[in-house]
Amino acid sequence: MQPYLRLARVDKPIGTYLLLWPGYWGLALAAAPGTLPDWGLLTAVGVGTVVMRSAGCTVNDLWDRDIDKNVERTKNRPITSGEISVTSGVVFLGAQLLAGLGVLVQLNEYSIYLGMASVPLVLTYPLMKRWTNYPQLFLGVTFNWGVLMGWAATHGSCDWPVILPLYTSAVAWTMVYDTLYAHQDKKDDARLGLHSTALTFGEDRTKPILAGFSAVMIGGLLVTGVQADLAWPFNVGTGLTACSLLWQLGTAELNNPVNLAARFESNKWVGGVVFGSIVAGRYFC
Repeated sequence: MQPYLRLARVDKPIGTYLLLWPGYWGLALAAAPGTLPDWGLLTAVGVGTVVMRSAGCTVNDLWDRDIDKNVERTKNRPITSGEISVTSGVVFLGAQLLAGLGVLVQLNEYSIYLGMASVPLVLTYPLMKRWTNYPQLFLGVTFNWGVLMGWAATHGSCDWPVILPLYTSAVAWTMVYDTLYAHQDKKDDARLGLHSTALTFGEDRTKPILAGFSAVMIGGLLVTGVQADLAWPFNVGTGLTACSLLWQLGTAELNNPVNLAARFESNKWVGGVVFGSIVAGRYFC
């Protein structure tokens, strides 16, 4: 069981947090004024997140098995090391996707179609580092689909003027944390001919550009608050989020993997703060 658990990254839950929070943001925003998010939908989105995050990791390791063996951080992953064969990995992926479908069909029809629309993104986003200088942007589009799913699961549709600013904010957030993360692998990526925003921006421009994306995130949250008429606790949470982003960029050492990993990990708390602020802002509005 252990190789499959490591393939699903059960031992590294940070990715689950980062995928889970946007879905919970959407559910919290979709709640009726004066109420809390629906517990049944929170459970369904939580289970679906765990399943689809593990499926995304399996897809990534299948596509990257010949690359991972040349990268120090990834050379011992189960498929790359041979603990799990490619055939077994594909079968495991099929089981994961089937489990994800089982969760998806519990939702309304609009959500089912919206969820199915994300599958091509999940299956192809690991390839973007071969094709584009901005794979982190594609990851952001894919990883934050849960924002849309959370709203759709509640209402059976998407109110775009309300939900799109939150989705844009989440994509910008991914650009910040995953670019910092990508600086850990920039030497290996450059040697292997792979692309990332860490390489595209370079050491001199990374922080100023990520400051811009941080501003987009905060701006998107503020627009969301106005569009959804959220109460004052939401603005407090947005201020705390801005402080965290300032801390990450101000203290990040772009050639220190340990430092960068700590800043990346801190985003699980950022997501929780945003969720809590949306819940409070909706409940007290």
